[in-house]
Amino acid sequence: MSARRATVAVALVAAALAASLLAGCGSGGKASTDTSVIRGHLLTIYVSVPRDGASQEAGQAVIDGATLELDQNHAHIGRYRIRLKVLDDSTPGSDVWNAAAAAAVAQTAAANPTTIGYIGDFNSGASAVSIPILNRQAIPQVSPASSAVGLTSDGLGSTPGEPYAFYPTPLRTFTRVVPSDGVQAAVQVRLQRQLGCGSVYAIYDGEYDGEEAFDAFTQTAQADHYPVVAQQSYAPGESSYASIGETVAQDGADCVLLAAIPERSAAALTRAVAEEDPKVQIFATAGLAEPSFTEQSLGGIPTKLDSRVLITAPGGDQSVRNPLRQAFVRAYTSRFGAPLPVAVDGYEAMRLLLGAIRSATHSGREEVERVKVVAALHATRHHASPLGTYSIKPDGNTSIDGYGVYRIVHGALRYWRWVTA
Repeated sequence: MSARRATVAVALVAAALAASLLAGCGSGGKASTDTSVIRGHLLTIYVSVPRDGASQEAGQAVIDGATLELDQNHAHIGRYRIRLKVLDDSTPGSDVWNAAAAAAVAQTAAANPTTIGYIGDFNSGASAVSIPILNRQAIPQVSPASSAVGLTSDGLGSTPGEPYAFYPTPLRTFTRVVPSDGVQAAVQVRLQRQLGCGSVYAIYDGEYDGEEAFDAFTQTAQADHYPVVAQQSYAPGESSYASIGETVAQDGADCVLLAAIPERSAAALTRAVAEEDPKVQIFATAGLAEPSFTEQSLGGIPTKLDSRVLITAPGGDQSVRNPLRQAFVRAYTSRFGAPLPVAVDGYEAMRLLLGAIRSATHSGREEVERVKVVAALHATRHHASPLGTYSIKPDGNTSIDGYGVYRIVHGALRYWRWVTA
Protein backbone atom coordinates (compact mmCIF):
# COMPACT_ATOMS: atom_id res chain seq x y z
CA MET A 1 0.00 0.00 0.00
CA SER A 2 1.35 3.44 -0.95
CA ALA A 3 1.90 6.13 1.67
CA ARG A 4 -1.05 8.10 0.34
CA ARG A 5 -3.44 5.15 0.45
CA ALA A 6 -2.17 4.37 3.94
CA THR A 7 -3.05 7.93 4.94
CA VAL A 8 -6.54 7.47 3.54
CA ALA A 9 -6.87 4.14 5.37
CA VAL A 10 -6.02 5.81 8.68
CA ALA A 11 -8.48 8.61 7.92
CA LEU A 12 -11.15 6.03 7.12
CA VAL A 13 -10.71 4.45 10.55
CA ALA A 14 -11.09 7.86 12.18
CA ALA A 15 -14.06 8.61 9.95
CA ALA A 16 -15.73 5.35 10.89
CA LEU A 17 -15.35 6.14 14.59
CA ALA A 18 -16.75 9.63 14.09
CA ALA A 19 -19.62 8.26 12.02
CA SER A 20 -20.45 5.75 14.73
CA LEU A 21 -20.70 8.54 17.27
CA LEU A 22 -22.95 10.53 14.93
CA ALA A 23 -25.17 7.55 14.21
CA GLY A 24 -25.52 6.58 17.85
CA CYS A 25 -25.34 3.17 19.45
CA GLY A 26 -27.26 0.14 18.27
CA SER A 27 -27.49 1.12 14.62
CA GLY A 28 -26.78 -2.48 13.63
CA GLY A 29 -25.08 -1.40 10.42
CA LYS A 30 -28.17 0.31 9.03
CA ALA A 31 -28.47 3.92 7.92
CA SER A 32 -29.77 6.08 10.75
CA THR A 33 -33.52 6.48 10.19
CA ASP A 34 -34.18 9.01 12.92
CA THR A 35 -32.18 11.62 10.95
CA SER A 36 -33.49 10.67 7.50
CA VAL A 37 -36.61 12.85 7.73
CA ILE A 38 -35.82 16.58 7.77
CA ARG A 39 -38.13 18.79 9.80
CA GLY A 40 -38.95 22.36 8.87
CA HIS A 41 -38.72 24.17 5.56
CA LEU A 42 -34.98 24.87 5.42
CA LEU A 43 -32.69 22.48 3.55
CA THR A 44 -28.89 22.70 3.37
CA ILE A 45 -26.68 21.54 0.51
CA TYR A 46 -22.94 21.49 1.12
CA VAL A 47 -20.25 21.78 -1.53
CA SER A 48 -16.86 20.40 -0.51
CA VAL A 49 -13.82 21.32 -2.64
CA PRO A 50 -10.20 22.35 -2.07
CA ARG A 51 -10.08 26.12 -1.67
CA ASP A 52 -6.31 26.33 -1.18
CA GLY A 53 -3.44 24.95 -3.21
CA ALA A 54 -3.13 23.91 -6.81
CA SER A 55 -6.81 22.97 -7.28
CA GLN A 56 -8.35 26.13 -5.90
CA GLU A 57 -9.31 27.51 -9.34
CA ALA A 58 -11.03 24.25 -10.27
CA GLY A 59 -12.66 24.11 -6.85
CA GLN A 60 -14.05 27.61 -7.35
CA ALA A 61 -15.37 26.60 -10.77
CA VAL A 62 -17.35 23.78 -9.12
CA ILE A 63 -18.75 26.24 -6.55
CA ASP A 64 -19.69 28.71 -9.27
CA GLY A 65 -21.38 26.03 -11.38
CA ALA A 66 -23.38 24.73 -8.41
CA THR A 67 -24.31 28.27 -7.36
CA LEU A 68 -25.52 29.12 -10.85
CA GLU A 69 -27.87 26.14 -10.96
CA LEU A 70 -29.24 26.79 -7.47
CA ASP A 71 -29.87 30.45 -8.31
CA GLN A 72 -31.64 29.47 -11.52
CA ASN A 73 -34.04 27.56 -9.26
CA HIS A 74 -34.36 30.62 -6.98
CA ALA A 75 -32.99 28.48 -4.14
CA HIS A 76 -36.45 26.97 -3.62
CA ILE A 77 -38.28 23.73 -4.32
CA GLY A 78 -41.95 24.15 -3.47
CA ARG A 79 -42.28 25.10 0.17
CA TYR A 80 -38.60 24.46 0.88
CA ARG A 81 -35.85 27.07 0.93
CA ILE A 82 -32.41 25.74 0.03
CA ARG A 83 -29.19 27.27 1.26
CA LEU A 84 -25.73 26.48 -0.04
CA LYS A 85 -22.75 26.17 2.29
CA VAL A 86 -19.20 25.81 1.02
CA LEU A 87 -16.68 23.58 2.79
CA ASP A 88 -12.91 23.40 2.29
CA ASP A 89 -11.25 19.97 2.31
CA SER A 90 -7.77 21.45 2.02
CA THR A 91 -5.62 23.27 4.55
CA PRO A 92 -3.74 26.59 4.16
CA GLY A 93 -0.25 26.02 2.85
CA SER A 94 -1.07 22.57 1.47
CA ASP A 95 -0.95 21.98 -2.27
CA VAL A 96 -3.65 19.30 -2.24
CA TRP A 97 -6.66 18.07 -0.28
CA ASN A 98 -6.13 16.92 3.28
CA ALA A 99 -7.58 13.72 4.81
CA ALA A 100 -8.22 15.26 8.22
CA ALA A 101 -9.91 18.29 6.64
CA ALA A 102 -12.04 16.02 4.42
CA ALA A 103 -13.22 14.09 7.48
CA ALA A 104 -13.93 17.27 9.43
CA VAL A 105 -16.06 18.91 6.75
CA ALA A 106 -18.03 15.70 6.16
CA GLN A 107 -18.71 15.52 9.89
CA THR A 108 -19.97 19.10 9.75
CA ALA A 109 -22.49 18.14 7.09
CA ALA A 110 -23.47 14.92 8.87
CA ALA A 111 -24.13 16.75 12.14
CA ASN A 112 -26.52 19.27 10.55
CA PRO A 113 -30.14 18.05 10.79
CA THR A 114 -31.10 20.20 7.75
CA THR A 115 -28.53 18.62 5.41
CA ILE A 116 -30.21 17.18 2.30
CA GLY A 117 -27.21 16.85 0.00
CA TYR A 118 -23.45 16.97 -0.34
CA ILE A 119 -21.74 17.93 -3.59
CA GLY A 120 -18.23 16.55 -3.38
CA ASP A 121 -15.68 15.71 -2.87
CA PHE A 122 -13.52 17.01 -5.68
CA ASN A 123 -10.69 14.49 -5.21
CA SER A 124 -11.30 10.75 -5.02
CA GLY A 125 -9.15 10.41 -1.92
CA ALA A 126 -11.29 12.98 -0.13
CA SER A 127 -14.45 11.15 -1.22
CA ALA A 128 -12.99 7.92 0.18
CA VAL A 129 -12.87 9.67 3.54
CA SER A 130 -16.23 11.45 3.37
CA ILE A 131 -18.43 8.65 2.00
CA PRO A 132 -18.56 6.53 5.20
CA ILE A 133 -19.42 9.55 7.37
CA LEU A 134 -22.23 10.69 5.10
CA ASN A 135 -23.42 7.14 4.45
CA ARG A 136 -24.15 6.61 8.16
CA GLN A 137 -26.58 9.53 8.02
CA ALA A 138 -28.10 8.52 4.66
CA ILE A 139 -26.97 11.84 3.14
CA PRO A 140 -27.18 11.93 -0.68
CA GLN A 141 -23.72 12.61 -2.12
CA VAL A 142 -23.02 13.66 -5.71
CA SER A 143 -19.43 14.15 -6.81
CA PRO A 144 -18.54 16.44 -9.71
CA ALA A 145 -15.05 15.00 -10.13
CA SER A 146 -14.15 11.95 -7.99
CA SER A 147 -13.55 9.23 -10.56
CA ALA A 148 -11.66 6.44 -8.73
CA VAL A 149 -13.04 3.03 -9.70
CA GLY A 150 -12.97 1.71 -6.14
CA LEU A 151 -15.46 4.26 -4.84
CA THR A 152 -18.24 2.41 -6.63
CA SER A 153 -17.02 -0.99 -7.82
CA ASP A 154 -14.36 -3.69 -7.58
CA GLY A 155 -13.41 -3.39 -11.26
CA LEU A 156 -10.00 -2.82 -12.83
CA GLY A 157 -8.18 -0.16 -10.84
CA SER A 158 -9.79 -0.88 -7.47
CA THR A 159 -7.95 -2.39 -4.51
CA PRO A 160 -9.06 -5.29 -2.27
CA GLY A 161 -11.95 -4.30 -0.03
CA GLU A 162 -13.22 -1.56 -2.34
CA PRO A 163 -15.91 -0.33 -2.60
CA TYR A 164 -17.39 -2.15 0.39
CA ALA A 165 -15.06 -0.50 2.91
CA PHE A 166 -16.62 2.87 2.10
CA TYR A 167 -20.21 1.90 2.90
CA PRO A 168 -20.91 0.99 6.54
CA THR A 169 -24.62 0.61 5.67
CA PRO A 170 -26.28 -1.28 2.79
CA LEU A 171 -27.46 2.03 1.30
CA ARG A 172 -25.40 3.37 -1.63
CA THR A 173 -25.46 7.11 -0.97
CA PHE A 174 -22.69 8.12 -3.40
CA THR A 175 -23.25 8.99 -7.06
CA ARG A 176 -21.17 10.92 -9.58
CA VAL A 177 -21.77 12.78 -12.81
CA VAL A 178 -18.36 11.96 -14.27
CA PRO A 179 -17.33 8.57 -15.71
CA SER A 180 -14.97 6.45 -13.64
CA ASP A 181 -11.24 6.04 -14.13
CA GLY A 182 -12.07 2.70 -15.73
CA VAL A 183 -13.73 4.58 -18.57
CA GLN A 184 -10.88 7.09 -18.68
CA ALA A 185 -8.31 4.28 -18.84
CA ALA A 186 -10.04 2.67 -21.82
CA VAL A 187 -10.24 6.08 -23.50
CA GLN A 188 -6.53 6.70 -22.93
CA VAL A 189 -5.55 3.35 -24.39
CA ARG A 190 -7.73 3.89 -27.45
CA LEU A 191 -6.55 7.50 -27.91
CA GLN A 192 -2.88 6.62 -27.64
CA ARG A 193 -3.22 3.83 -30.17
CA GLN A 194 -5.14 6.10 -32.55
CA LEU A 195 -2.30 8.61 -32.38
CA GLY A 196 0.37 6.05 -33.18
CA CYS A 197 1.70 5.04 -29.77
CA GLY A 198 3.15 1.54 -29.91
CA SER A 199 4.11 1.53 -26.24
CA VAL A 200 3.78 3.73 -23.18
CA TYR A 201 5.74 4.62 -20.06
CA ALA A 202 3.29 5.10 -17.17
CA ILE A 203 4.03 7.46 -14.26
CA TYR A 204 1.98 8.48 -11.22
CA ASP A 205 2.47 10.83 -8.31
CA GLY A 206 1.81 8.57 -5.31
CA GLU A 207 -1.38 10.46 -4.42
CA TYR A 208 -4.62 8.51 -3.98
CA ASP A 209 -6.21 9.95 -7.12
CA GLY A 210 -3.10 9.52 -9.25
CA GLU A 211 -2.51 5.97 -8.09
CA GLU A 212 -6.13 4.95 -8.70
CA ALA A 213 -6.05 6.39 -12.24
CA PHE A 214 -2.64 4.77 -12.83
CA ASP A 215 -3.84 1.35 -11.65
CA ALA A 216 -6.93 1.56 -13.85
CA PHE A 217 -4.79 2.46 -16.85
CA THR A 218 -2.07 -0.15 -16.41
CA GLN A 219 -4.56 -2.95 -15.72
CA THR A 220 -6.70 -1.92 -18.70
CA ALA A 221 -3.64 -1.73 -20.93
CA GLN A 222 -2.57 -5.20 -19.86
CA ALA A 223 -6.02 -6.64 -20.52
CA ASP A 224 -6.01 -4.96 -23.95
CA HIS A 225 -2.47 -6.15 -24.80
CA TYR A 226 -1.14 -2.60 -25.02
CA PRO A 227 2.55 -2.56 -24.03
CA VAL A 228 3.48 -0.60 -20.90
CA VAL A 229 7.27 -0.69 -21.11
CA ALA A 230 7.77 0.61 -17.58
CA GLN A 231 5.87 2.13 -14.70
CA GLN A 232 6.90 4.11 -11.67
CA SER A 233 5.87 6.69 -9.11
CA TYR A 234 7.57 9.96 -8.29
CA ALA A 235 7.79 11.89 -5.05
CA PRO A 236 6.20 15.35 -5.15
CA GLY A 237 8.43 18.18 -4.07
CA GLU A 238 11.75 16.95 -5.48
CA SER A 239 14.18 19.59 -6.69
CA SER A 240 14.75 17.79 -9.99
CA TYR A 241 13.14 15.04 -12.05
CA ALA A 242 15.90 14.83 -14.63
CA SER A 243 16.68 11.21 -13.70
CA ILE A 244 13.12 10.15 -14.49
CA GLY A 245 13.30 12.04 -17.79
CA GLU A 246 16.53 10.21 -18.64
CA THR A 247 14.99 6.84 -17.79
CA VAL A 248 11.96 7.51 -19.97
CA ALA A 249 14.22 8.47 -22.89
CA GLN A 250 16.39 5.37 -22.44
CA ASP A 251 13.42 2.99 -22.31
CA GLY A 252 12.27 4.18 -25.73
CA ALA A 253 8.52 4.37 -25.20
CA ASP A 254 6.59 6.30 -27.84
CA CYS A 255 4.35 7.97 -25.30
CA VAL A 256 4.08 8.78 -21.60
CA LEU A 257 0.99 8.53 -19.41
CA LEU A 258 1.03 10.86 -16.40
CA ALA A 259 -1.59 10.15 -13.73
CA ALA A 260 -1.46 12.86 -11.09
CA ILE A 261 -3.24 15.70 -9.38
CA PRO A 262 -2.03 19.25 -9.95
CA GLU A 263 0.82 19.76 -7.61
CA ARG A 264 3.52 21.95 -9.09
CA SER A 265 5.67 18.83 -9.25
CA ALA A 266 3.58 17.39 -12.09
CA ALA A 267 4.56 20.31 -14.31
CA ALA A 268 8.21 20.00 -13.30
CA LEU A 269 8.19 16.29 -14.13
CA THR A 270 6.56 16.98 -17.50
CA ARG A 271 9.28 19.52 -18.32
CA ALA A 272 12.00 17.02 -17.40
CA VAL A 273 10.51 14.24 -19.53
CA ALA A 274 10.01 16.56 -22.51
CA GLU A 275 13.53 17.93 -22.31
CA GLU A 276 15.18 14.50 -22.15
CA ASP A 277 13.05 13.03 -24.94
CA PRO A 278 12.13 15.71 -27.51
CA LYS A 279 9.85 13.37 -29.48
CA VAL A 280 7.77 11.69 -26.79
CA GLN A 281 4.04 12.53 -26.64
CA ILE A 282 2.65 13.11 -23.15
CA PHE A 283 -0.88 12.11 -22.13
CA ALA A 284 -2.29 13.30 -18.81
CA THR A 285 -5.32 12.21 -16.81
CA ALA A 286 -8.17 14.47 -15.70
CA GLY A 287 -6.55 15.46 -12.43
CA LEU A 288 -4.24 17.72 -14.44
CA ALA A 289 -6.96 19.51 -16.40
CA GLU A 290 -6.41 22.60 -14.28
CA PRO A 291 -4.72 25.99 -14.70
CA SER A 292 -2.00 25.18 -12.15
CA PHE A 293 -0.72 22.53 -14.58
CA THR A 294 -1.48 24.15 -17.94
CA GLU A 295 -0.60 27.81 -17.31
CA GLN A 296 3.07 28.72 -17.07
CA SER A 297 2.33 31.87 -15.04
CA LEU A 298 0.76 29.68 -12.32
CA GLY A 299 3.69 27.28 -12.17
CA GLY A 300 2.48 25.04 -14.97
CA ILE A 301 4.25 23.73 -18.04
CA PRO A 302 5.97 26.20 -20.39
CA THR A 303 3.94 27.20 -23.43
CA LYS A 304 6.53 25.60 -25.73
CA LEU A 305 5.28 22.20 -24.52
CA ASP A 306 1.60 22.91 -25.18
CA SER A 307 1.51 20.95 -28.43
CA ARG A 308 3.05 17.86 -26.82
CA VAL A 309 0.50 17.36 -24.05
CA LEU A 310 -3.03 15.99 -24.34
CA ILE A 311 -5.36 15.75 -21.34
CA THR A 312 -8.49 13.64 -20.94
CA ALA A 313 -11.29 15.18 -18.88
CA PRO A 314 -15.02 14.63 -18.42
CA GLY A 315 -17.63 17.27 -19.17
CA GLY A 316 -19.61 15.81 -22.05
CA ASP A 317 -19.25 15.51 -25.80
CA GLN A 318 -18.96 19.08 -27.10
CA SER A 319 -19.02 17.99 -30.72
CA VAL A 320 -22.75 17.24 -30.43
CA ARG A 321 -25.20 20.14 -30.43
CA ASN A 322 -26.67 20.35 -26.94
CA PRO A 323 -29.00 23.29 -26.16
CA LEU A 324 -28.67 22.65 -22.41
CA ARG A 325 -24.90 22.94 -22.60
CA GLN A 326 -25.11 26.06 -24.76
CA ALA A 327 -27.46 27.67 -22.23
CA PHE A 328 -25.07 26.76 -19.41
CA VAL A 329 -22.07 28.27 -21.19
CA ARG A 330 -23.93 31.52 -21.90
CA ALA A 331 -25.18 31.90 -18.33
CA TYR A 332 -21.88 30.91 -16.72
CA THR A 333 -19.75 33.10 -18.98
CA SER A 334 -21.99 36.10 -18.40
CA ARG A 335 -21.62 35.76 -14.64
CA PHE A 336 -18.21 34.21 -13.98
CA GLY A 337 -16.23 34.27 -17.24
CA ALA A 338 -15.15 31.40 -19.47
CA PRO A 339 -15.74 28.08 -17.67
CA LEU A 340 -13.08 25.52 -16.86
CA PRO A 341 -14.11 22.01 -17.96
CA VAL A 342 -15.10 21.04 -14.40
CA ALA A 343 -17.53 23.97 -14.04
CA VAL A 344 -20.25 22.15 -15.98
CA ASP A 345 -19.75 19.11 -13.74
CA GLY A 346 -20.39 21.24 -10.65
CA TYR A 347 -23.47 22.68 -12.34
CA GLU A 348 -24.79 19.25 -13.29
CA ALA A 349 -24.08 17.80 -9.83
CA MET A 350 -26.36 20.45 -8.32
CA ARG A 351 -28.90 19.98 -11.11
CA LEU A 352 -29.04 16.22 -10.54
CA LEU A 353 -29.38 16.64 -6.79
CA LEU A 354 -32.14 19.25 -7.04
CA GLY A 355 -34.00 17.04 -9.49
CA ALA A 356 -33.84 14.14 -7.03
CA ILE A 357 -35.13 16.35 -4.19
CA ARG A 358 -37.94 17.57 -6.41
CA SER A 359 -38.88 14.02 -7.39
CA ALA A 360 -38.69 12.67 -3.84
CA THR A 361 -40.93 15.44 -2.45
CA HIS A 362 -43.37 15.75 -5.37
CA SER A 363 -42.06 19.22 -6.22
CA GLY A 364 -41.73 20.28 -2.60
CA ARG A 365 -45.26 19.41 -1.51
CA GLU A 366 -44.31 16.47 0.73
CA GLU A 367 -41.85 15.94 3.58
CA VAL A 368 -38.16 15.56 2.80
CA GLU A 369 -36.54 12.24 3.56
CA ARG A 370 -32.90 11.60 2.76
CA VAL A 371 -33.33 7.95 1.83
CA LYS A 372 -36.02 8.89 -0.68
CA VAL A 373 -33.69 11.45 -2.27
CA VAL A 374 -30.99 8.77 -2.50
CA ALA A 375 -33.50 6.46 -4.17
CA ALA A 376 -34.49 9.22 -6.59
CA LEU A 377 -30.84 9.76 -7.56
CA HIS A 378 -30.44 6.07 -8.36
CA ALA A 379 -33.73 6.06 -10.26
CA THR A 380 -32.39 8.65 -12.73
CA ARG A 381 -32.99 7.36 -16.25
CA HIS A 382 -32.48 8.97 -19.67
CA HIS A 383 -31.75 12.30 -18.01
CA ALA A 384 -31.11 15.14 -20.49
CA SER A 385 -28.30 17.39 -19.26
CA PRO A 386 -25.48 19.71 -20.38
CA LEU A 387 -23.27 16.60 -20.30
CA GLY A 388 -25.58 14.70 -22.63
CA THR A 389 -28.32 12.21 -21.83
CA TYR A 390 -27.39 9.69 -19.14
CA SER A 391 -28.71 7.36 -16.46
CA ILE A 392 -27.38 6.59 -12.98
CA LYS A 393 -26.44 2.95 -12.51
CA PRO A 394 -27.19 0.99 -9.31
CA ASP A 395 -23.58 1.38 -8.14
CA GLY A 396 -23.76 5.19 -8.46
CA ASN A 397 -21.90 5.51 -11.76
CA THR A 398 -23.09 7.53 -14.72
CA SER A 399 -23.83 5.75 -18.00
CA ILE A 400 -21.68 8.27 -19.91
CA ASP A 401 -18.97 6.16 -21.55
CA GLY A 402 -16.42 8.63 -22.87
CA TYR A 403 -14.01 11.44 -22.06
CA GLY A 404 -13.15 14.66 -23.80
CA VAL A 405 -9.63 15.18 -25.11
CA TYR A 406 -8.17 18.62 -24.57
CA ARG A 407 -5.23 20.39 -26.15
CA ILE A 408 -3.39 23.22 -24.43
CA VAL A 409 -3.25 26.53 -26.30
CA HIS A 410 -1.29 29.35 -24.66
CA GLY A 411 -1.89 27.78 -21.27
CA ALA A 412 -5.64 27.31 -21.70
CA LEU A 413 -7.50 24.05 -22.26
CA ARG A 414 -9.18 23.74 -25.66
CA TYR A 415 -11.61 20.93 -26.40
CA TRP A 416 -10.43 18.79 -29.32
CA ARG A 417 -12.46 15.59 -29.58
CA TRP A 418 -14.58 12.99 -27.80
CA VAL A 419 -13.41 9.41 -27.37
CA THR A 420 -15.58 6.58 -26.10
CA ALA A 421 -14.28 3.68 -24.05
